[in-house]
Amino acid sequence: METRPKSTQEQAPEQAPERHPEHPDQPEHPDQPEHGAGCGCPDHRKSHHSEKTKTSLVSRLNRIEGQVRGIKGMIEKDTYCDDVLNQLSSIQSALNGVGKLLLEHHMKSCVAERLQEGDSAVIDELMVTMNKLIR
Repeated sequence: METRPKSTQEQAPEQAPERHPEHPDQPEHPDQPEHGAGCGCPDHRKSHHSEKTKTSLVSRLNRIEGQVRGIKGMIEKDTYCDDVLNQLSSIQSALNGVGKLLLEHHMKSCVAERLQEGDSAVIDELMVTMNKLIR
């Protein structure tokens, strides 16, 4: 039996680029060999809040969660619409408070840090976020 080299069509196909584990439709970042936790890309950036800040945010969100469940109960009990709307207003105000606190810490830590590293794209990112918050 004659052995001949495989033609280019018969050769094993090239391996596809590694896919990002959290976004399989996107390839890994080839220009960042240390891609992963701490690499700085949007998929792996982490906040670095103090325990006090995290506790405050979680506590506020727990209260808001309770208020939302309360409104659900009000609707199930056919509570007068104006009363429900007032509770909704209260929840929105509480959510705005969480957003303000988070925005303040974000600007003082994450944004300031990235600016010091020379990453001016953080300003555009911040503007997009602020526009969403103030709609």
